[in-house]
Amino acid sequence: MIITGLHLLLTYQCNLECDHCFAWGSPWQTGTITLKKIRQILRQASELGTVEWFYVEGGEPFLFYPIMVRAVEEAAKLGFKAGVVTNGYWATDLTDALEWLRPFKDLVEDLSVSSDRLHWSETRSRRARIAAKAANDLGIPLGFISIASPETDAPGAIGTLPEGESGIMYRGRAVEKLAADASRTAWTEFTTCPHEDLRDPGRLHIDPLGNVHICQGISLGNLFRQPLPEIVRTYNDAVTHETHPILSPLIAGGPAALVERYELDHEDGYADACHLCYEARLALRDRFPEVLTPDQMYGVVSGGTAC
Repeated sequence: MIITGLHLLLTYQCNLECDHCFAWGSPWQTGTITLKKIRQILRQASELGTVEWFYVEGGEPFLFYPIMVRAVEEAAKLGFKAGVVTNGYWATDLTDALEWLRPFKDLVEDLSVSSDRLHWSETRSRRARIAAKAANDLGIPLGFISIASPETDAPGAIGTLPEGESGIMYRGRAVEKLAADASRTAWTEFTTCPHEDLRDPGRLHIDPLGNVHICQGISLGNLFRQPLPEIVRTYNDAVTHETHPILSPLIAGGPAALVERYELDHEDGYADACHLCYEARLALRDRFPEVLTPDQMYGVVSGGTAC
């Protein structure tokens, strides 16, 4: 596994509460990182020696604007290409949007704005269009991330979400809010992970608590307790010897193999592979709490549910 990109979830908090959000982002979510810990992550990224890109996302990172800006500045100073992912809520006026984005001029090489009917009321919201104009005026490269409505037959994404519409992944809040109305496929058909190369994903997500996610809700370790280079080496060994309790069966036979390995109760059909995987992981959280973590990725906030 060679990691060329790190995506920092600056916060689990978001001003929106989208039905399809796999990180359960909402105004009531908990978990935001400090600048001191961001610097720890950047040092470890440098020590890994293979990281090229450092993204800041969430939740909604613009809610913690000064820390986000400093994170980008320090990432760029260390030689990383910097990216930011946002829903663009702040782009209410062009003059204001220019001020929001001005600190990123000559620093951010990829500004990704999420805009679709699940975020706003139209695929390209007025805010997204204003953000695009401001970024263009400042010379900041910008692209749109759009998730198609549930009834739309859009292709699934592999790895990082591409520009253009992608289909819903039924995990996180999408399982609770959208899966009931989706068509179902027999659970035995989900014998691969269609969205991630779990042997060599190319990029990892780091959450505010230090968890290193290979896929949201599956942690390889915590870099505040174990250095990132060691986490990567340990996972490479686990893949080689097929010893990881969650990822080894997923690599060998997808979510169906995870169900079979642990003889989990299941329904006849699921909306997609993510749906079966997420439900299986929910059933296994008590058995593997260090791997299937944190609570935030499973809709648990301060002892209650996110919704």
